[in-house]
Amino acid sequence: MILSDKRILEEIEKGTIIIEPFMRDCLGTNSYDVHLGKHLATYRDRVLDAKKHNEIDAFEIPKEGFVLQPNTLYLGVTVEYTETHKHVPFLEGKSSTGRLGIDIHATAGKGDVGFCNTWTLEISCAQPVRIYAGMPIGQLIYFVVEGDIETLYNTKGDAKYNNPTTRPVESMMWKNKF
Repeated sequence: MILSDKRILEEIEKGTIIIEPFMRDCLGTNSYDVHLGKHLATYRDRVLDAKKHNEIDAFEIPKEGFVLQPNTLYLGVTVEYTETHKHVPFLEGKSSTGRLGIDIHATAGKGDVGFCNTWTLEISCAQPVRIYAGMPIGQLIYFVVEGDIETLYNTKGDAKYNNPTTRPVESMMWKNKF
């Protein structure tokens, strides 16, 4: 079950959902709009290796915007810091973003109960497109969890994306054992 706008507001009031900054006009019928932060990053190497730490180069989006190019993976970040303590958050692109040919995540649209951070975006595009810091980029929807949670994400000792940040975070796949 997806939370409605009224339920999202109730959960914010209870403190089980935190969105900072929160702007009431970003609340949709059953979602909350998030915005592109000013930082983007690209990987230094064109060929990535799942077993090594692939380093990134971060930069700020200029006021006049930045043109995304096809065949390049950009890591972005949401302006909004979120905490979700009793629900499963999902990040999806807005239809207006998709109609510009922009994908905001490759596979990582689902957050964990206990996720407390900004969202790193895995941005790609179908054709060159100019983007701007602060533009609406996606929407969060919240699902009800069935059953008790044994370990919240923010209490896991081995959680790879627990450090609060306002910048995109590169893949930490290399920390897995395989």
